[in-house]
Amino acid sequence: MLTGFFTRHRQVILYGASLALLLFLLKWLEFRFLIIDHAFEIYAGAIALLFTGLGIWLALKLITPGVGTPGIGTPRVETIVIEKEIRVVSDGQFTFNESEMLRLGLSRRELEVLQLIAEGHSNQEIASRLFVSLNTIKTHTSRLFEKLEVKSRIQAVEKARRLSLIP
Repeated sequence: MLTGFFTRHRQVILYGASLALLLFLLKWLEFRFLIIDHAFEIYAGAIALLFTGLGIWLALKLITPGVGTPGIGTPRVETIVIEKEIRVVSDGQFTFNESEMLRLGLSRRELEVLQLIAEGHSNQEIASRLFVSLNTIKTHTSRLFEKLEVKSRIQAVEKARRLSLIP
């Protein structure tokens, strides 16, 4: 794994190492001949070497090794979808909650559409069955979602059953 990294990034590593070596050589010569007059430069070179090493270390942490695989510093995110079947036990008697229908402001046609959605029909099938256009069914569905404060057909059916609007 480490050798694969070096072979892929050989030029960058050689360039960084040669710059560091050159800087070290220049600082060594300067230190050798002008140690007393140039103490500040000696310290600056040491700091430059320290930050060069820090830069190489940080670059290794941030580089992504391949396409589609997480990088060294990249956290893994895994999404798990769990599907459960929920069984509702009823005694066979359904009592329609008209006060809830009035509170939500649902029309009889919207209740019909909601019932057909609960039976599993598509928008096209509902439109054919009620002899209206597909756009009308889409309008009824979007108004149902707004009134029930839901975002999907499944949520609408579950909430309507919970509120006793449909059996």
